[in-house]
Amino acid sequence: MHRPDISPAPSARAVDAVVFDLGGVLIDWNPRYLYRQLFGDDVAGMEWFLAEVCSPAWNAAQDAGRSWDEAVEEAIARHPDQAERIRAYRDRWIETLGEALAPTVQLLDELRDGGCRLYALTNWSGETFPHALERYPFLAWFDGIVVSGQERLAKPDPAIFHLLMERHGLHAARTVFIDDTVHNVEAAARLGMRAIHFRDAAQLRGELARLGVSPWAAPSP
Repeated sequence: MHRPDISPAPSARAVDAVVFDLGGVLIDWNPRYLYRQLFGDDVAGMEWFLAEVCSPAWNAAQDAGRSWDEAVEEAIARHPDQAERIRAYRDRWIETLGEALAPTVQLLDELRDGGCRLYALTNWSGETFPHALERYPFLAWFDGIVVSGQERLAKPDPAIFHLLMERHGLHAARTVFIDDTVHNVEAAARLGMRAIHFRDAAQLRGELARLGVSPWAAPSP
C-alpha cells in the first residue's frame, strides 16, 4: 500500500542538519547475498530460514545490543539442525553487504560540499559496524554517527532520537531525518523532526529542495 510522505511543509526556520539512515538508504544490505550461496536453488528453503530461524526480529536484537555469541546460541537451541547456517550469519556477515547506493551517496557528497551538517542514525550491531566503516569510505563524511548496537537502543524508540539530538546539539525543528522504514519516519515526525520516508535518491533530492536544504534551494525568508 502506498504511504504518503511524512514531511512538514517548509517554514521560516532553516534546516541546519540532515540525519541519514544507512541500510536501504546509502548501503545495500541483504542477508540473501550470503544465503543464496548456502541454499543454492532452494529459494523456498532460504526464505523459510530467514523468516523463521535467523529472522528480522532475531537480527534486530543484535541491532539493539544483544551479542552475536548469545544470538547464535539462542538460534541453534531452537534449530540445532541449522547450526552451520546459523553460525554463517555471524562468521560470514560481511558477505551480507552489497554496494553503496551510488545515487544517494552522490547526493550526500553534494550536501557535504554545500556545508550541511550531516549525521547518521542507524540500527546496526555494534560488533559488525566496524566492517561497514572499513568498506564504505563515505561514512567518514558524517559529523557524527549513532549506532544502535553501541547504545543498546534502537529506532523507533524515541530515546535514541533524543540521544542523537542531545549528543550533537541538534534541534528537532531544524533537523531533517531520512529513513526507508516508515515506523522510524513516524517516530521522528512525532518528535518534531522534518521526516522523509526514503524511496529513491531522486525523490529525496526533491523533498530536500522543497524543505530549502542547500545546495539546491534556499529557505523561504
